[in-house]
Amino acid sequence: MRRRFVLWRETMKLLTADEMREMDRKAQEVYGIPELVLMENAGHATAETAEKLLGGKLTGRHIVVVAGSGNNGGDAFSAARYFLNAGANVKVFFAGNRDHIKASPKIMLGILQKMDALIYPLDDDHDFDRFRVALRFADLVIDGVLGTGFTGALQEKMQRVIGCINGSNGKTLAIDMPSGVETDRGTIQAACVKADVTVTFGAPKIGQYLGGSLSCGEVILDTIGIPQALIERDEIRQTLIDEALAAALLPTRTHDAHKGTVGKFLVMAGSRGMTGAAALASESALRNGAGLVTLAIPESLNAIIEEKVTEVMTLPIKDEKRGLLSGHEASDQLAEVIDGYDALLIGPGLGRDEDTSALIRGIAKRAKCPLILDADAIYAFRRHTKELKELAQVPVLTPHLGEMAGLLSISIEELRADLVNLSRQAAKAYKGIFVVKSEETIVVYPDGNVFFTTKGNAGMATGGSGDVLAGTILGLMHEMESALAPILGVYLHGLAGDLAYGEYGEGLLASDIMHCLPKARMSLRAKNET
Repeated sequence: MRRRFVLWRETMKLLTADEMREMDRKAQEVYGIPELVLMENAGHATAETAEKLLGGKLTGRHIVVVAGSGNNGGDAFSAARYFLNAGANVKVFFAGNRDHIKASPKIMLGILQKMDALIYPLDDDHDFDRFRVALRFADLVIDGVLGTGFTGALQEKMQRVIGCINGSNGKTLAIDMPSGVETDRGTIQAACVKADVTVTFGAPKIGQYLGGSLSCGEVILDTIGIPQALIERDEIRQTLIDEALAAALLPTRTHDAHKGTVGKFLVMAGSRGMTGAAALASESALRNGAGLVTLAIPESLNAIIEEKVTEVMTLPIKDEKRGLLSGHEASDQLAEVIDGYDALLIGPGLGRDEDTSALIRGIAKRAKCPLILDADAIYAFRRHTKELKELAQVPVLTPHLGEMAGLLSISIEELRADLVNLSRQAAKAYKGIFVVKSEETIVVYPDGNVFFTTKGNAGMATGGSGDVLAGTILGLMHEMESALAPILGVYLHGLAGDLAYGEYGEGLLASDIMHCLPKARMSLRAKNET
């Protein structure tokens, strides 16, 4: 019987564009909050963020507001009024279509007109010349052009507007989403605004934690008066793995704990030239709290691995093909011992020999304990997905984008274009928990829940980092609900990477991440105690 898991509640949700629209609708229809009130609150939040971005002073500052014809533009018009009242020099440029302007933004625009605000169209070359001159002297540019509603191809005019904004000498503040970034995917079709800060409303958006994250700058959240019950509703299935969630999940070790009570784990890893992967994965499990870790290694490599690791026990496995886990004898030997462990990790550095892949599938099918499939173990199921679906457990799979694309028989580009939805489909179809590793790692459950990391850095793009992650997750699988271990494991791995980056920058090694795991855990523990 497959294990059931319960996901943590009362966490920071992430929204799709449709969920944001539904939230706005319910705020108006169920709670009776007029759209104009929400728009007014959004404008006020934008103005407050702008003031902080400009060092606490708006008086005398040159601010260029760029607005579209939708509600994002209405938010920008509202913010412009606050800027004017604070004594700023404000120029408003309308990048939308006057015939298509919505009712509430039209009211906000009308108020500005009655205040004799400087409002200019963006239609012809002359208009754009004026726009570029204004941007040259701007202390701050407000991007209120497209917001969360943008999808598909970016019109030529909008590309031109975005290019001008990005050429400004001042700072840029985006309202809700930088124009040109798709809310649900974080993809950028042709161009996008490069914001220094993005003020977002209600709850953060998926695109702010995927590909679009680099364009958002710092993300500031303001609920703009939307009732909390709407933000936290169960139908929203995207969640941030932030410090609060990670701290809540961190297991507490009792004083009477011993090595036998905090996890006895088996790692199947390593082949010729890949003993480092085996060492990193198994040692990382210990660094993240495991009591006992045994490494099943090809017999001919045992002497090498024993030179690499001291605290990890080894289990030499007969290798019919020298340096590779393969053959009936190896399979029988492993089948005899796997039931004695609390969890099993298969894959780091095992190689892609056909006989090895067959052994991997056989042991995975035999395993009854919590199971992690990494790297070459994922490859072993690439053309055998039916067997993956039939495993006795809900396995945790930790693919990078290439391994995930290979499993789904699509290109990496296709995967990137719709990462969350495709990962959801895979988790449901293959009945597994997917830890999809990229610039922003996500944890995806068969029920559709997706968790987005908030930790990690470019320095972690180094060989062996994935082996450390697999071991990090393994080390948690006895002290806590095993199905939740990937969420905490991803956070601790990213936090350890950030600590290592502070010391080594882009020159950090995977082993540096591993050695920082105890510091990461201690840091998170301290947060729980304060």
